[in-house]
Amino acid sequence: MFKISFSIFYVMFVSTLFLQAEIIRADYDVSYGIFGTIGTAKAKLEKSAGTYKIEIYLEATGLAKQLSGNRKEKHLSKGRIDRNGVLISDTYEVVRSYRKTKVIKTYTVDHKAHRVKKLYRKYKKGKLVDEQKEVLTFFSANDLLTLYFNLDRLLPDKHKAGTYNFQAVGAEKQDGKISVEIPTANELGSYKKDLGDGAAWYATVIIHQKIFMSKEGRLQIAVGKDGITQTALLKDLILFGDIKAVRKK
Repeated sequence: MFKISFSIFYVMFVSTLFLQAEIIRADYDVSYGIFGTIGTAKAKLEKSAGTYKIEIYLEATGLAKQLSGNRKEKHLSKGRIDRNGVLISDTYEVVRSYRKTKVIKTYTVDHKAHRVKKLYRKYKKGKLVDEQKEVLTFFSANDLLTLYFNLDRLLPDKHKAGTYNFQAVGAEKQDGKISVEIPTANELGSYKKDLGDGAAWYATVIIHQKIFMSKEGRLQIAVGKDGITQTALLKDLILFGDIKAVRKK
């Protein structure tokens, strides 16, 4: 049950970053219905001389830590910043560990050849037991982290209701497809009830794959006036309540 994929919470963490700052940090608590807090997340953006680095650390806590075998995840994106402030991914890496197992996925974005290479490695007790290489079936200059950061430019009017589709490296199970739904005026009341009032804008991010008993991975977010995601909610679960992430004050 507690073998949780934290990738659905990228939106919260990446939304916390400002272009004007050199280093930005944000921390979140993740809770699950009657079980209470099940994990923590820490995000950091560093910028220097036209380059960027985004790091996200996620860790199970309490009962979830015991049941998941001390599950941890690290997500790392590195690349360049263009003249318009857009983040362009060159490499993206995901490291997941639990018990005595570690899985590393490394993506290399070849902008000249217009392709993305993926290297998959699995370790047991420190020994490499599986290694696979492939070229993704699609190309994108965005990975799962940079996409959410670049949403501020990709969605110039974040109050215009509609569904907007993008592609991101790291979402190859669905050919990179990630959707963002901006609610209508009639739907806003429900968002505010679940996520809290006073946010600058609200949206639902759809991962298009089954995430922890959520059929499509539909994540509702509330972004503050300062550009920081305050609350995120994974709602369409079968048992025990919602998964919710709240930014620490």
